[in-house]
Amino acid sequence: MTQSQRSRPAFAALAFVALSMCLGIYFTFAAVQGDYGLFRRAEVQQQASELRLELAQVQAEVTRMENLTRRLSDDYLDLDLLDEQAREILGRLRTDEIVLP
Repeated sequence: MTQSQRSRPAFAALAFVALSMCLGIYFTFAAVQGDYGLFRRAEVQQQASELRLELAQVQAEVTRMENLTRRLSDDYLDLDLLDEQAREILGRLRTDEIVLP
């Protein structure tokens, strides 16, 4: 056997190992940094928790508005709330009120 016949199998094995390592590195990088990777998953989970918090705030605001709407409806009229809203819109004060700047 000559020297050139023995170097070819070694080169093919070296090329196979190098290609395998490159593919392994690529897929590892994609698993961590890709669109469906670990970092993206953490970002999505953070966004989900922020959106849940925002949803809770909006639901509380909707509940408050529904309560105010019900209190000013024809079926149930809260005179104190009506008086407060009218004075706020008209810019009027009662004589026993004190305005703090």
